[in-house]
Amino acid sequence: MQIDIVLDIKTSLGEGPLWDVGQQRLYWIDASGCRVFRATADGRELRAWDTPSRVGSIALRKDGQGAICSLAKGFSALDFRTGDFEPLHDIEPDTPETWINDGKVDRAGRFFAGTMDSMEAGPKGALYRLDPDFSLTRVGTGIICSNGPCWSPDDRIFYFADSWSGEIWAYDYDIATGTLANRRTFVTLERGPTGAADGSTVDAEGYLWNAQVFDGLIVRYAPDGSRDRVIEMPVKKVTSVMFGGPDLDVLYVTSMAKQPLPRYPGDGVQRGALFAIRDLGVRGIPEPRFGA
Repeated sequence: MQIDIVLDIKTSLGEGPLWDVGQQRLYWIDASGCRVFRATADGRELRAWDTPSRVGSIALRKDGQGAICSLAKGFSALDFRTGDFEPLHDIEPDTPETWINDGKVDRAGRFFAGTMDSMEAGPKGALYRLDPDFSLTRVGTGIICSNGPCWSPDDRIFYFADSWSGEIWAYDYDIATGTLANRRTFVTLERGPTGAADGSTVDAEGYLWNAQVFDGLIVRYAPDGSRDRVIEMPVKKVTSVMFGGPDLDVLYVTSMAKQPLPRYPGDGVQRGALFAIRDLGVRGIPEPRFGA
């Protein structure tokens, strides 16, 4: 195993790595820095787009016209050619203390993204599903900090975390309808005093990889919830993970350069870098695009 720095651009809150198989490009965001990035597998040809507000996650579109972005208070369509944004839905306009956080697309082209309490203190957030026809459905409530949505390779299980619950949950998932049922605890984290579940991905073997922010760990969980592997990162504030590269065998890891609130720990000089973990002997699954 080898951990390398791909780019050290000091993202305030690096998040949401997304490898696109068709373009052979990696996308990721600086959530609080209000930017979307794209680069080659080794960090070349870096491109950035400014967003009009905080950005929680992105979903590339099947029609090739850009991406759907979960911005602070709603979903908008980003045109990569012009950099323009088209608002689609407002989210929780009467709750100014929440904003949209992590999100991903299922293999039917639906975009799931959830909100969080900006002070990470109360269960004010919710989970939403944006369908390919742009209709919006709220599918969960009572969330402090939405994180880590992803699916098992057979599309029968949806994984999701409220970071401050200390757990990652599993739901029965109906890919035909996009509905969730039978929530249960998938894993209870073994964590330090400030550690929490952040972004996740599932590999081709059906194992879940989770970035455990503030503890500086990447943990691989077996389908039965047991710990399979633990990787200690050179920084504590790791935020999300995604397999990419030509063979989908490189695990990209985002991190944050600034702690979001004073109660969280500081970090070393590599904070905010984009990392790549190689020689894991594991491959990922191509990420789907949004749309019918």
